[in-house]
Order: sequence, then C-alpha cells, then structure tokens
Amino acid sequence: MALIHRTTLKPTKLELLASWLPTRPWYAGGPDAPELTKAGGFRLDDPEGEVGIEFMVATDTSGPAPVHYLAPLTYRGAPLPDAEHALIGTMDHGVLGRRWAYDGCHDPVLITQLLALLEGKAEPQAQSLTDTPDHEVTRTYTGEGALSVVALTATDTPKATELPLHPGPTVLHLNRVLRPGPLDLPEGAKGHVTGHWTLPDDTRVHGVFAVLFTGPDGLHEAE
Repeated sequence: MALIHRTTLKPTKLELLASWLPTRPWYAGGPDAPELTKAGGFRLDDPEGEVGIEFMVATDTSGPAPVHYLAPLTYRGAPLPDAEHALIGTMDHGVLGRRWAYDGCHDPVLITQLLALLEGKAEPQAQSLTDTPDHEVTRTYTGEGALSVVALTATDTPKATELPLHPGPTVLHLNRVLRPGPLDLPEGAKGHVTGHWTLPDDTRVHGVFAVLFTGPDGLHEAE
C-alpha cells in the first residue's frame, strides 16, 4: 500500500518535469518553457513497498491551447542501476529524504505493475489518497497468455513510448500527449488503460493512457 505523505518536495515534481519535458521527442510545446499544473492521474502499489509509482497528467498552459502530458513516474530511495538515461531528477522529500525520480517507462517495477493492471491483477489507486482504489481507471486485456517484458528497451517516438512484450509480437504503447474523449481504440488493440484528469476550465475528462497491440507488425499507430 502506497502511503501518501503531506510534506514538502524540493524541487517539486512539476519543476523537474518542466525541465525534462522539452527534451522529449514527443514534446508538443513551443519555444517557451512549459507552465505546468498537476491535472490528474493515478498510482499503483509496489508489492515490495519500496518504489513509488505514479501516472501523472501534467497540463502545459504556456501555449495557445493546453497540452496534456502523461508522465509515468517512479520514486526511489536510491539510484536505479544502469538507468541514468531515465533519470528526471532528484528531490528532497520532507519525510523520506533524498528521492530519485525516473521516467517509469524505463523502470521494471512500474512496467511489471502496469502489466498486472492490464491483466486485472493490480488495482489502481487514487493519486493523492492512501489506500483508496480509483474506480475511474479502466482496463482490458483480450490477448492470450501472461504479459511480460521482452527487454526493458522503451523507445520514444514523436507521439508515444513503446515497449516490446511477450507473447509476441506485442507492443505496449503509452500515449504521451493525451486527448480527452470517448474510448475509441485503434484497429489491432488487444488491451488498454484509461485514466482521468481535469481541464483548466475544471471539466473532468477521460482518455486512453496505454494500448496493447498484437499482430504481424506488432504496432499500429495510436491516437
């Protein structure tokens, strides 16, 4: 069970993301620095209780229209070996001390729990409440066989982050720029996760966070 502490972070998660997002190939902002607000998301529990797992939606309002980014994040009490490329930054936590924040697409703990969520073996948790399930998060998996990682080689594209899985050919596609709207999965989808966030006008919306694809080509482009 993830314990949510009411304390300080220096720098904050949004300050770290504001520096990191413009370095990503899927960043959709302009030349100005992003102006981020935390708009929603959910958490997953680490069965070992060591790693914080959060799927944060951060909204950038620096441009003419808001842009909503999905940031799967992990928080660790020590560096993740061989993951310097995935490090977003370090923070000083008022209770837990120094924390290392990672792009969770490169963290085996987050990926393992996300696959468990897709299979219905893990329960999504409220983003800011301890021991509170988030019943707005939905998932499906209609493929055959248990999901597992081929190799932890997440690849960023101009729209998403992709990860090859077993049984193959299967690809986990995480949408990085989110679009609110009804569930409309692309052809070839064998599973999905949807989440929720709040628009700047306080409208609560839902959208597709992650999609599973299988087939001869593995991946079909998702929107």
